[in-house]
Amino acid sequence: MPSLKVNQTFADKFTVERFLGEGAFAEVYRVHHRFMGRQALKLFKAPAQSIEEVHTWLDEARTLSSLRHPNIVQVFEADAIEGPTGFTGYFSMEYATGGTLERFWQSYGARLMPVTDVVEIGRQVCRALAVAHGLTPPIVHRDIKPSNILIGLAPHGIHARLSDFGLAKRVNPMTLLLSCRGTIGYKAPESFATSMDSRRSDIWAIGTMVYLLLTDQMPYPGLDERDLEDATRFLRPLRPPNLYNMSVDAGLESIVFRCLAADPKDRYANASELLVDLERWQPTTDGKRSMLSKSDSGSTAKKLNQPQAQHDLKEEAQRALRQAIKLAQDPGLLASSAADLLEEAITKDPSLREEHESRLRWWRRGISDGVANIQISSRPKPNANSA
Repeated sequence: MPSLKVNQTFADKFTVERFLGEGAFAEVYRVHHRFMGRQALKLFKAPAQSIEEVHTWLDEARTLSSLRHPNIVQVFEADAIEGPTGFTGYFSMEYATGGTLERFWQSYGARLMPVTDVVEIGRQVCRALAVAHGLTPPIVHRDIKPSNILIGLAPHGIHARLSDFGLAKRVNPMTLLLSCRGTIGYKAPESFATSMDSRRSDIWAIGTMVYLLLTDQMPYPGLDERDLEDATRFLRPLRPPNLYNMSVDAGLESIVFRCLAADPKDRYANASELLVDLERWQPTTDGKRSMLSKSDSGSTAKKLNQPQAQHDLKEEAQRALRQAIKLAQDPGLLASSAADLLEEAITKDPSLREEHESRLRWWRRGISDGVANIQISSRPKPNANSA
């Protein structure tokens, strides 16, 4: 049960618009700031007994505010309010209309994401992480995964933002290592063997994520708590991504394999090194075309691969599209609410991207471009089974 309700006013300045999700320690809401407009609000679940305790919980906000970059979520404010049970800590940040990369990936259903989009997301994540890895001492994220990357659409195409630095810590400048935390499926072998993380551990997580987006498979599936004591699974040969996706060429495979090298010394040393190779890579085939898996064994890491779930996403996209069209009739709402809804529709149903991406760019500038025509094309197709 979310702590805040829709239309509730929080901290005398935020109006709650929607509950977005939650993790182990915090809830996230879409809110409207009375002066600054739409934002995302991260609210800690447990009350703190002192301001000093809240200060510790807000490490993530301080980390994000120190890492200013277009591919890192921007923090606007961090504070606490006092209630009957203690202090409630929170911070507000940039809202990404498209949601998480995990949801965006799932929206493709049985299709694979275009290879060029996967590489572009990898580049943008590396640009963000290069800022953290380049500090002295460096900051290690420790929990890179699709649910911690936010997706939007910008004039140049997909815009990825790295978020959730809740586990990020500055590493020991002497050893460049720190204690292991994060999500099991994205942890490097040395994290299991030594309970330590480094910049090369972040590289492993990026490689795992890219492999998943390219193939719809985890490189080492079926992990559980037992693997915390046994890293021998990493000694098994990694199946080449091309077995699942024929659009993955040898150059891209070599990048993925280097990210997922069992020995950290064989990996890229940091995000900047990986970025160099991702920037050099160019598709040798038509990487823009989404393909069905070449070797479909029926096993996939996607949670929303069922036809009903895919139908629901498309229905949500159509509802958002219809609402966007309606709001776009008002010039005052065109560049904000209407554009946000159109972006949400596109990220929930990528098939809408080709038709509406250029329109989104115009709407962001407050320019209408024939809204009436969209009303005709966006009507749901008649059901062949209906009378």
